[in-house]
Amino acid sequence: MASQHTYITGGSSGLGLALSLILTSQGAHVSIVGCRQEVLDKALEAMEKCRKYPNQILAGYAFDLSTAEGSASVLDAVCKPHDDHSPDAIFTCAGTQKPMFFMDMTENDMAEGMVQGYWIQAWTVMLAAKKMVREGSKGKIILVSSTLGYMSFLGWASYAPAKHALRGLADTLQSEFMLYDNLDVHIFFPPAMFTPGFDQENTTKPRIVREIESTDDGVTPEAAAQALLHGIKKGHAHITADMITTLFRASTRGVTPRHNALLDIVYDIAAMICHAKQIIRPIWRWGVDKRVRAHRAEHRQHLQDTGFFTP
Repeated sequence: MASQHTYITGGSSGLGLALSLILTSQGAHVSIVGCRQEVLDKALEAMEKCRKYPNQILAGYAFDLSTAEGSASVLDAVCKPHDDHSPDAIFTCAGTQKPMFFMDMTENDMAEGMVQGYWIQAWTVMLAAKKMVREGSKGKIILVSSTLGYMSFLGWASYAPAKHALRGLADTLQSEFMLYDNLDVHIFFPPAMFTPGFDQENTTKPRIVREIESTDDGVTPEAAAQALLHGIKKGHAHITADMITTLFRASTRGVTPRHNALLDIVYDIAAMICHAKQIIRPIWRWGVDKRVRAHRAEHRQHLQDTGFFTP
């Protein structure tokens, strides 16, 4: 993406920062957006060290992307140094998650889950796509879901629905944008990533959820970013970064385009075997369900301690 303008929401930390550094080192103009100016400043310092050309435009913007108005304002600001032209590629990495038991959630927790997991990306995608079509410019839009956009388990009731919704949006746009010859849409389904956001989510994450996740290797933001860029280069509609998510992709693909016809057949067979009921019990699901049932007594005590049963 040398000399192209890439716009990365959530570009000051985690996956977004890893992408920012890689793309800067490749010679791209990179605009990042985050919530806190001090974190943006540190990210820009790191990007400057990766600069390939003296004329690269590297910029950071502190904006709230949770509303259409905020998303429109930052898009205008990002485009201004580039003759008001839309970015060549947009990565929507912004968002947070707050894992917790469903019974502990408030109405605000549920609503905020959709804002942080879905709308914070959807507003940017809508506004940027309209600008690209009006200009007739060619561009790429990349949404970021999660392995939990293919499946879910306890603790993720305010997060997984939003990530499933992003998949629905991406699949719809991949079809609808065939009406134009200038827009490509991709969606990334990363597994757990070891980021500051991951550390933050652990502050509310129930112990049983942490135990279930402890069996997964997870990936670094750098490895996830490389997998994402590789998938874009290959033209994949759905992009994954590990084998377990790839199998979920194969088993829940629906009408999403195949990556490689022969290889996807292999994944289809593997996924079918792993998910075939009464033939081979889905080992992962069995293990999770066993842990959840064993947690019943402790969970009931938790509800009693927090006053859940008190009128």
